[in-house]
Amino acid sequence: MLDIINSRRSVRKFTTQPVSDQDVNEILETAMNAPSAHNEQAWQFIVLSDEKIKSDYASFNQNAAYVKNAPVAILVCGDLNAQQYEGYYVQDCSAAVQNILLAIHSKGLGGVWCTVFPDAIEKVKELFNLPENIVPFAIVPFGYADKLPAYKSRFDVTRVHHNKW
Repeated sequence: MLDIINSRRSVRKFTTQPVSDQDVNEILETAMNAPSAHNEQAWQFIVLSDEKIKSDYASFNQNAAYVKNAPVAILVCGDLNAQQYEGYYVQDCSAAVQNILLAIHSKGLGGVWCTVFPDAIEKVKELFNLPENIVPFAIVPFGYADKLPAYKSRFDVTRVHHNKW
């Protein structure tokens, strides 16, 4: 398991090979098994596979241009009605995204975490007809990698402190 965690890298270019529904569902299962604050599980997910919707999304969120070329993407949203404490959906969704990325990598696929920029939130809500209580948080485009980045450890002992600074 440590090799999956340590060797995962962002992939932004994909082949046209489709990703199976089973793989997508298994990836979503890992997202929903992520830890969450007070077990509130304040998340919702939208799976994007339609070419027009992916292209529309990429047209106004430049940070996520990779979405239009990926076979599939998962939009991770915070659910304000599910959170017990204001703002905790951010931690829940972050943990879900990390699990998504690790599951993608464990299946031999590649993906990348793309934020939903604040200036794109209203457009995303409109495109997906999101209810008022749903906040788009991040999108993870994924598929079979055109080229996998090489692994190099990022461990840096100078960033580690014990007991005090």
